[in-house]
Amino acid sequence: MAEAIISRVLSENLIAANNIRVGEPSEQRRLLLKEKYLVHTTNDNIEAVEDSDLIFLCVKPQDLENVLEELTSIVNPTAAIVSIAAGISIEYIKTHTGGHSRIVRVMPNTPAQIGEGMSIWTYTEMSKTQVDLTVNILRTIGLEIHVTSEKLLDMSTALSGSGPAYVFLFIESMIDAGVKLGLPRDSARTMVIQTVVGSIGLLKETDQHPSILKDSVTSPGGTTAAALLELEKGNFKATIVQAVVAAFEQSNSMMKDANQ
Repeated sequence: MAEAIISRVLSENLIAANNIRVGEPSEQRRLLLKEKYLVHTTNDNIEAVEDSDLIFLCVKPQDLENVLEELTSIVNPTAAIVSIAAGISIEYIKTHTGGHSRIVRVMPNTPAQIGEGMSIWTYTEMSKTQVDLTVNILRTIGLEIHVTSEKLLDMSTALSGSGPAYVFLFIESMIDAGVKLGLPRDSARTMVIQTVVGSIGLLKETDQHPSILKDSVTSPGGTTAAALLELEKGNFKATIVQAVVAAFEQSNSMMKDANQ
């Protein structure tokens, strides 16, 4: 995700490469990022954030505590800390940075890599300049929605944050079904991907409720009706809802564990 953000802000000419510093423990990754994007890289997180006005923490939740405590004494009081770690609250970040007050929580998703991401975010005590810059950065990787309640952000983690995995699983299942019917896998893949892309495009273009568009494909006693009946027998819709709820509950559990 860090590389996605770097790539997009540079391609949109939002931030100059010489104004971006990256703290990365892997030497191979440091060399790749430096050569590919011409940004400054270092294995020293303190060097990476020193005198920075906007600090993105693109680390796994289990690694965040050590990183925060490492940076506590060096972060400029006026700097904004932006975290994309799932299930980690603003209060947790504040506590582990000695009470730092300018904090942003963002829940992006992986389509950010191609500028088609969905980011939900909230913040505390930021300057207008920092808010505007954060918005502009998030818009380089896709759509962004600002929420005032952190609970809404936790809900988005289960929906849009984890959502691409649900979509990919559906696509994988459709491709496998095509192969089972006898289609070559590459043909099945092309057919399914274009069907999904086209369906999403139609949904966006017409702004109609999904149920209306679904019904427009479904003829009485036809093939689509037969397929939808099988999906209903398998509790397809209920299973999707339950999956999202399970992701939300897991996010809440991670937050409780982190705060203990």
